Amino acid sequence: MKITRFYTAEEHLAERFARRGRRMAFPGGGPEAARAWQQELRAVVARCLGMDAFEPCPPRMELRGEERREDHVREDRVLETEPGVWMPFYGLRPLDMASGERRAAVIAPHGHGSGGKFPVAGCRELPAVAETIAQHNYDYGVQLVRRGFIVFCPDARGHGERCEETGELDAARPEFLKSTCHQLSVKGEPLVQSVAGMLTWDIMRLLDTVVARPDVDPARIGCAGLSGGGLQTLYLAALDERVRAAVVSGYFYGVRESLLEMAGNCDCNRVPGLWLHADMGDLGGLIAPRGLAIETGDRDPLNGKSGLKNVTSQVEIARRVYAAVGAEGALEHFIFSGTHRWDGTKAIPWLERQLGAGW
Repeated sequence: MKITRFYTAEEHLAERFARRGRRMAFPGGGPEAARAWQQELRAVVARCLGMDAFEPCPPRMELRGEERREDHVREDRVLETEPGVWMPFYGLRPLDMASGERRAAVIAPHGHGSGGKFPVAGCRELPAVAETIAQHNYDYGVQLVRRGFIVFCPDARGHGERCEETGELDAARPEFLKSTCHQLSVKGEPLVQSVAGMLTWDIMRLLDTVVARPDVDPARIGCAGLSGGGLQTLYLAALDERVRAAVVSGYFYGVRESLLEMAGNCDCNRVPGLWLHADMGDLGGLIAPRGLAIETGDRDPLNGKSGLKNVTSQVEIARRVYAAVGAEGALEHFIFSGTHRWDGTKAIPWLERQLGAGW
């Protein structure tokens, strides 16, 4: 028997999103209306992520080692984010810091297919990592510490040393770069913990330790990440006002084209119920009036079938909120020629202007 037609639900679901999505779009108005909208939507986003389902624990951190590199020091630490849940991360410190000095800091989360924190921290000694650094310009943690920032490169749950499928991984093999977000989704969502919520919770707990460090200026904290690192940056900055400036690279586009129609993307993009209330541009609007830079490759396949139009439409949604609070200049959109990678050509100088670096 030959099947000539498939009765899929895709068209129905796309139409349903168009009809019922974005119930909480910014209705317009001045600063007071924008702040009230932000407060209401921020609570809804936190609920959809499952943020109230996570278990706080006293901050516990261990130093596993410290290594002096050519132009910075790399700390190797682990942090307990929930009882029995540990996050390995690298802290990168510039070599030219004076005693008692406080610097601006940037949290630099990684994306998928990266092997976790290793490429962001420039671990080229691992063959598979060296390849992805070359392909995606992935060592933005090192790029930032060389500009004078203190940088923190965490392993997200399901990646690097936090893969759910445990066992020794050979860093010379492509499998080293895999992620296990699907396993986390299957285990966590029935317990009202989305993967995006897990990533957001953990990076917030890392931020707790960053602002408490004696060498960090807590008033000058940024976050910058590519792809899934852009996802983490977007949610962190949307929910946590301690982040003064955010760079979202390769992760800011209309949900219908880039996540619903491209349904093969990772489970961490799935936040139950969220798209009924907001689209990506609305999340960006939650960051206003703080700094937000969006970085987009003009040939990034994740932009969706309409390409840059699917990105710029979301930037304009966020821009309406920035205009309402009188902070139009705090939102930038940097478009570069290329595919899905970190660029940084304009984003890093923008971070320097927003936060300062070597002072």
